[in-house]
Amino acid sequence: MDIPKEVPKEVLVDDLILLGYRGSIAHNMYIPNSDPNSIDDIDIMGVFLAPENFYIGLEQHKRSQTKEISKEIDGVMWDCVYYELRKFVKLLLKGNPNVLSLLWIKPEHYLLVSEFGKMLLENRKSFLGKEALYNSFTGYANGQLKRMTHFKTKGYMGEKRKRLVEKYGYDTKNASHLIRLLLMGIELLKTGELKIFRDKDVNMLLDIKTGKWPLEEVKFLAEKLFKYTKEAHTKSILQNESDNSVAEKIVVSILTDYLKVGEIS
Repeated sequence: MDIPKEVPKEVLVDDLILLGYRGSIAHNMYIPNSDPNSIDDIDIMGVFLAPENFYIGLEQHKRSQTKEISKEIDGVMWDCVYYELRKFVKLLLKGNPNVLSLLWIKPEHYLLVSEFGKMLLENRKSFLGKEALYNSFTGYANGQLKRMTHFKTKGYMGEKRKRLVEKYGYDTKNASHLIRLLLMGIELLKTGELKIFRDKDVNMLLDIKTGKWPLEEVKFLAEKLFKYTKEAHTKSILQNESDNSVAEKIVVSILTDYLKVGEIS
């Protein structure tokens, strides 16, 4: 795959503790821009630590906890999102599929892993709770289901993607997201493992993404998968709620070390 090996400095932020690919690259579904059917950007996600005064100074409520950068560099569009540590952990505890994915990507898809980042990775299962996961994965999937056919008023599409929607009569990228989210949710609820990199079903997902499935077939499969997700939730091996005490200890440990609490300069 035509994937850049380095991230341009122009799209990075300071004090990152974890950085990796997300989206189509992480999912094994990236179509490079050399392909006429490509509508994929290079997506990355990171976790950062804010300046000291965000945590203990007067300015702590005036800084954004999320930073988004979209920039085209050498013909490649980079779509980057960064979360401050506490914001990131709160999203993890809510079962956010996109944020959880950063803790479960393939080792080679990490671009930076600090000692603080390792703490998050080593405790990733503590953030899993079946109630939040079920609600979040099905909620995101329902959002994709709606956007799949209600796309005319949306402003997120480029011209190329709009042409593909007009060609196939529905948003095939949303459709592939819909099916992938449900498959991942079922697997996670059943096994306690979040499989980001798709291999066994990647051809099916790419066929959907490239418009080879009629809309009605996508809807039919989605309906079945929603039912399977509900069954997986009922029988899930996961704890009902995530372990907030572990999450709290991780955040306190990282920030205590970062801020050098107790040291006198």
